[in-house]
Formats: sequence, structure tokens, C-alpha cells
Amino acid sequence: MERNTVTLFETIVTLLENKRYATLRDILSTMNPVDIAGVFEDIQDEKTAVLFRLLPKELAAEAFVEMDEDTQELLIHGFSDTELKEVIDELYVDDAVDIIEEMPANVVKRILRQADPDVRKQINEILKYPEDSAGSIMTTEFVKLRPKMTAEEAIKRIRRTGIDKETIYTCYVSDESSKLIGIVTIKSLLLAEDEDIIEDIMETNVISVNTLDDQENVVQVFNKYNFLAVPVVDKENRLVGIVTVDDAIDVMEEEATEDIQKVAAITPTTDKPYDKLSVGEIFKSRIPWLLILMVSATFTTMIINGFEESLAASIVLTGFIPMLMGTGGNSGSQSSVTIIRSLSLGEIEFKDIFRVIFKESRVSMLCGVVLGAANFVKMLLVDRLLLGYDEVTIMVSLVVSLTLLLTVICAKIVGCTLPMLIKKIGFDPAVVASPFITTILDALSLFIYFMIAQLVLGI
Repeated sequence: MERNTVTLFETIVTLLENKRYATLRDILSTMNPVDIAGVFEDIQDEKTAVLFRLLPKELAAEAFVEMDEDTQELLIHGFSDTELKEVIDELYVDDAVDIIEEMPANVVKRILRQADPDVRKQINEILKYPEDSAGSIMTTEFVKLRPKMTAEEAIKRIRRTGIDKETIYTCYVSDESSKLIGIVTIKSLLLAEDEDIIEDIMETNVISVNTLDDQENVVQVFNKYNFLAVPVVDKENRLVGIVTVDDAIDVMEEEATEDIQKVAAITPTTDKPYDKLSVGEIFKSRIPWLLILMVSATFTTMIINGFEESLAASIVLTGFIPMLMGTGGNSGSQSSVTIIRSLSLGEIEFKDIFRVIFKESRVSMLCGVVLGAANFVKMLLVDRLLLGYDEVTIMVSLVVSLTLLLTVICAKIVGCTLPMLIKKIGFDPAVVASPFITTILDALSLFIYFMIAQLVLGI
């Protein structure tokens, strides 16, 4: 498949250089808009505007939406006002909004100047909604029906207006004040008798979202009910737009990327792909967290310095510090990642915290006992007998193994409770995942280790 793509790209470039425009038009007309966008992103020079002009109007707009922002900006600079207007007229409103949000101010002004007054008004209305809200990702282009229409009248309306709508598979029924009262699918309309009234065949148990709802909540609605589109209403239950499944998928990708970056202690960057990010952008997204985590590790240093005499009395204990700290961090990360995922999917809430702690406590006890026992046997057989470390006595092995047991228990309890507490006070639990929990548990495991060592070994 990759070989075929390279061959096709080389063919397009060769035809473009030889000015074989008729052949190019025939080839591009058979391609998917996403694949066409990929070709434009690879070319990235003055020839892209020439190539774009060969595309049929509708296909050109569909491909334009799929391109990255750098290619879009390059094309816009190469467009005449007439060409830009033709592209904008073919775009759905939500796609136009997405493009505008990524463009520099001078390009945005030019786009809005070329848009029709009605489209410009719709774009400005959507831009007013908070970022990451349902209103900011909705489209205002949907089929609206009246309850007293017949099925025949509804189908005629769809035929007359559907060409400009993003989807016609689900139609929305509203009253004279635009309040959402029902939905009806195109399947229901086609199977109904011509004289059937919409209010008799529509579904009145409508699941909708509010314009100010977080986009993550919208995604959860799609995931739960397997919708192709979800209606968006304002505080008075007036229908103002819909969110389609393609936009929901984009949100899923954005949120997943953001959570992964936070878990790895990286400030979320723009939605640029990795190869489009500059060294400076990557540096700025990583260095703040590295500085914070480095400073927070001061607690670990303080604990080690505080038990310096104990370490001097039993140097062998030093060799097991990395294993204890690593196991604690890994155990905490396992719990935190599981809980963060469950919180994001709405599977658990803060009220479930004691149930979660009880479950994780039992899991941690089982894990700790197995790890402690395995470590005790390993230290005596491998470290003492095979490697010949005489300092690894039964009592030292007991200290390390007990520490391992308690560290795993504490790690899993901290890992499951901290994200829930952070979520309760209104912050994103992803930011307290692996890095912060690991830092906390490093200090905690060392404290437990040295306290047990003092009690058991008397140092």
C-alpha cells in the first residue's frame, strides 16, 4: 500500500511538472479527499495552488478540510478572492470554524471578508462559545422539521434543503419557538405513509447536550448511545445545532493525546503532528514539568540525608533503594491509570472512593505478599548464595521484603485516591498520574524503608 502511494505521488508530481493537467484532473477526481490532502501536504510549494484549481469544486472543499493548517494557509495565500469565496461557500460551518481557529489574524479577516453574511454570522455565533464546549464543535446546518408536517412534506423539505446540510439521516423536530420536541430518522420517513404526521412517528425521548457542556461529555454520549449526531440545545431547550460523529472522533483523539501528554508530564501542545513541531515548541512543553519534578525530588534527598547514619551502619541497604522506589512507582501508576480512565468514562465518581479504596487495598495486599515473598527468596538464593553477598542476611532480606509489602499497599491506595481527590476539587486528574505519584511514592517508600530498618536491625 505504501509503495502504491509513493508511486501515485511521484506520478502526480511528474504530470504536474509536465503540465498534463487533464490527466491530473482525471486522477484526482477518483481519489478520496483524505488522500488528496496527503498529496498536497507532501508537495507544499507554489504548485499546490495550480493543483488545487484542477479539483472539482465540492471535492476541493472536502480535501481542503482534511489538510493540515500549514497547507491550508499556503493555499489561502495563493487564492484569489473569488477562489477563496468558492472554497468557503462549499465548507460546512463547523469546518470553517475549525479552520479559522487555527489561522493567523490576517488570514481570518480575509476568510470572513469573503464569507456570505449569513455564514459569517453563524461562524461568529459558534466562536462565542467557550473553547472545548459542545457549542464550539457543533454545526448549525441540520434538517429541522415541524410536528404537523406529513411524511411526504418532510421528505420534500429534505430534498429541497438537504444538499446544504451536514447530515440528513436524523432530522430534528421543533415547535414555533425552536424548542426541541422530537427526532425522526430518514428510515422512519421512508417507511411511513405519505399522510402520516411527524408528531405521530417521531421519537419524543430525545437525548441532547447543552451548548456549555464539556466536549468530553458529548463524546461520552456518542460512546454510550452509538449516535451519528447529537442535538445541542441552549438553556431554554431551544435547538441551536448538532454535533456529528466525525467531530466527536476528532475530540476523542484530541482528549486522548492530551491525557497521554499529561500522564507523561508534558504540557499539552497544539494538535500539530510531531514532525510539524519545532524543537522550541517541544522544549517549552516539557521543561516546566521536568523542573517541577526535579525540585519535588528534594523530599527524597532530605529523607536519605536524614537517615544517613542508618545507611552508614548498613551499606547493603543502599543497593535495594532503586528496586523499592521503582516498584512503588509502578504499583501506584497501575492504580492511577485505571482510576483516571474510569473517571473519564464516568464509570466511577467521588462517592465511590471508599469502595475503590477497599478493592485496591485487597489487590495491593495480594500483590504485596507475592512480591515480598518472591523478593525474600530471591535475596537469599540469588544475592546471598549465588552472588556471594554475605551482607544480605535473613534480617536484611526481611527488612526489604516488608518494605516492599507496605510500599505496594501505600502506592496503590495513593494511586487510586489522589486522582479522585483532584477530580473532586475541579482539576484534571491526568496531571497527577505517573510523574507526580512516582515522586510522592519515592519519598514514601524511602521513609518506610528506613523506619523498618531501624526497628528490625536496630540501626
